[in-house]
Amino acid sequence: MLEILTITLPIFLLIGAGFLAAFSGLVSRDNMQGIATFVMYFALPSLLIRALTATPLEEALNVGYLLAYGLGSVLVFAVGLTLSRWRGHSLDAAAIHALGMSAANSGFIGYPVAVMVIGAPAAIFMALNMVVETMLIIPVALTLAEASRHNGGGFSRVVRKTLARLSRNPVLIGLLIGVTLALTGWQLPGPVSQSVDMLAEAAGPAALFTIGGMLHGLKVRGMAADMGQVVIGKLLLHPLAVLAFFLLLPDADPLMIAAGLLFACAPMISVYPLFGKQFGQGDTSAAALMVGTLASFLTISLMIWLLTLFGLLPL
Repeated sequence: MLEILTITLPIFLLIGAGFLAAFSGLVSRDNMQGIATFVMYFALPSLLIRALTATPLEEALNVGYLLAYGLGSVLVFAVGLTLSRWRGHSLDAAAIHALGMSAANSGFIGYPVAVMVIGAPAAIFMALNMVVETMLIIPVALTLAEASRHNGGGFSRVVRKTLARLSRNPVLIGLLIGVTLALTGWQLPGPVSQSVDMLAEAAGPAALFTIGGMLHGLKVRGMAADMGQVVIGKLLLHPLAVLAFFLLLPDADPLMIAAGLLFACAPMISVYPLFGKQFGQGDTSAAALMVGTLASFLTISLMIWLLTLFGLLPL
């Protein structure tokens, strides 16, 4: 267990440092937003570009991983949507709940954990996860949420707006640049490549510090049922669903299974409260992010122990 803590504790110490910086006033909320913008628009895209150009494309585009992780995420999304609708929520609220249960914080928490556990391949698996999240789960959730606020013929307009928003997503742009470079074999000029490497190295620490800063000021009150559904769905149901589909794959690589489960154990995406606020779920999504992030210290540590116990992750 001590070996596991040496992996997970530095991650959450960095989160704690960000929280203390915000709590003490050393870093203001605007400053913290600036760091988050740096991570989202520069560091994470650079990390994806480096990962996709450093690995042969046939290895990077792991269809089995995409299928297992994607189907597991879709199943949890469907369960979350159905459960929230059964509990009497509107379609837009249900879509936001389902989004929180099925979209992991692959870039800000999943990757820093995975890279300490499995090393360099973590960047490739992060890229694959972001394909699932940015091109499937998030668009479907936002389309359903927007559609519930429009009547009849407005659905096609909602789809167009969602696609237009995604076309400006920096993570998706980074994915497309990385895939293009990998397909064509083009090389970035030396100074540009070095800059990309430097930005990529900053992604993990800066992301964790930002998460800690964002947790400061979030409050949990009067929303236990909805928050509990999102947190339990994300930290328990999502990893179980992903595991189930990995077990259905013939001759699944143990490293691939370990990576999928580590990422699935990450809490919900860091921009989850921003999506929630657009559809009247700001308080619930913010509370779920806070509780989910804190609880993930236990669930991630437990997952690393279980993966080691079953021989999927030798320490």
